[in-house]
Amino acid sequence: MSEILNQKQYDLEDRTLRFAKDVRAFIIQLPKTAANVEDGKQVIRSSGSVGANYIEANESLSKKDFVMRTKICRKEAKETTYWLKLIQVNTESLEKEKQRLTQEANELTMIFGSIIRKSE
Repeated sequence: MSEILNQKQYDLEDRTLRFAKDVRAFIIQLPKTAANVEDGKQVIRSSGSVGANYIEANESLSKKDFVMRTKICRKEAKETTYWLKLIQVNTESLEKEKQRLTQEANELTMIFGSIIRKSE
């Protein structure tokens, strides 16, 4: 049982890392407007923070600390959704990628919400 739980933990670490990398690859392709440059910086920060805080949560020293750090993960995932909505795209393929990333941020938000509910 513990092995299965650990596998899920590392799957989520991998998933959040992939998400942050995908966001970075998306941002590189965007038109370089003033708004996209600034919003791109924000979405890069928040998307990377999701996984970084999840790693911190997994290394927490108490249940209370774990829940608090997981709440930060959820907050950062929600923030990423916000910044993605502000990004301006100029092609259908970029719009599809933006929608895919937004969906992933929403799924991560729900996953972290579920972890929080089960942990409290």
